[in-house]
Amino acid sequence: MLKEEISESFKLLQDRICSELELIDGKSKFLEDKWSRTEGGGGRTRVISKGNIFEKGGVNFSEVHGDVSLEMKSNLNTDAKSFFATGVSIVLHPFNPRHPIIHMNVRYFELDDNRYWFGGGIDLTPHVIDPKAAKEFHLRLKEICDRYNFSFYNEYKDWADNYFFLPHRNESRGVGGIFFDQLVADNQITKESIHSFCIDLGDSFASIYNQQLELVDDVNFKPEELKWRNLRRGRYVEFNLVNDRGTKFGLVSGGRTESILMSLPPDASWEYSYNPLDCKQIETQKFLQMKVDWVNYQL
Repeated sequence: MLKEEISESFKLLQDRICSELELIDGKSKFLEDKWSRTEGGGGRTRVISKGNIFEKGGVNFSEVHGDVSLEMKSNLNTDAKSFFATGVSIVLHPFNPRHPIIHMNVRYFELDDNRYWFGGGIDLTPHVIDPKAAKEFHLRLKEICDRYNFSFYNEYKDWADNYFFLPHRNESRGVGGIFFDQLVADNQITKESIHSFCIDLGDSFASIYNQQLELVDDVNFKPEELKWRNLRRGRYVEFNLVNDRGTKFGLVSGGRTESILMSLPPDASWEYSYNPLDCKQIETQKFLQMKVDWVNYQL
């Protein structure tokens, strides 16, 4: 499968996801910002804001290529001279504190030494964790994974638990999801099947998020819940700027800063030594400090 075919499929995936999210929001439309990169390639940044559901969100497509920098050579342990990377990245920040933040990305990377790999993942960051919603989220992910390999879910769920973790806070970013990287063809899966897995995950994104919205019994929140939402958004900012490998790679590879930092929320806050008092906030804090087997969680 050629890299150009993979890139085109990701571009079409962006189109489908944006159309579905506009229907879910029911008010706002995505604004598109096409950009090009001097070193090679470009992309389409699409941002939605001030909607019925989404305070800020983005669905980015990129296809970039160029010379492998010295830092990339060191990080990737390669002598390759050029690279090609393409993918779709999504982050949604809802206004309502009872609706969760969600992130997803699928990507493909190729070097001129014949090495290639796919990567991606999806994770959910509720401001307040509802075990029923977390369980449903993971059941949907397991269903997708099982269509391709029965070992995928457990392996990629563990990877997500370890990846989406803030060591300086000793807590998870949210309820996790799945995360995979450097996935290549072997005797159990073809390159085409890995690509289909990525597209399947992307095409399931909007319905997965819509299900999360439908699981919220009462959308009428109290003003003080916005304070907790912004504190949790602060943790999201910390992870993206301190821990996230995708953010770091984008910045060191000459990626477009505006598009890379699209993942940050419009508002966030920090309060010194804040201790939650609300019982749901306290329960959320406890969940964030342990790994949970959500598929088998007893409600």
